Amino acid sequence: MKVTVKKKENHIPVVISTEFIKLQDAMKFANIVYSGGEAKTLIQEEQVKVNGEVCTMRGKKLYPGDKFEFDGQVYLISIHA
Repeated sequence: MKVTVKKKENHIPVVISTEFIKLQDAMKFANIVYSGGEAKTLIQEEQVKVNGEVCTMRGKKLYPGDKFEFDGQVYLISIHA
């Protein structure tokens, strides 16, 4: 018998009602930061990953299915049904 262990991925959903959301706006929407300036600083300091890679573009467009990570927490962009 073969046993496969899968890591359960814990993420916080960020539900949007538009086609995309910019990274800095997603961080504000998820209550990670209070202002765009704070988001800009964290992004430029390479503290944010998008889909597993460090991202330094605060205007990066995130679409449903994209993930971003900050401070060890993963956020999943999903669309409001």
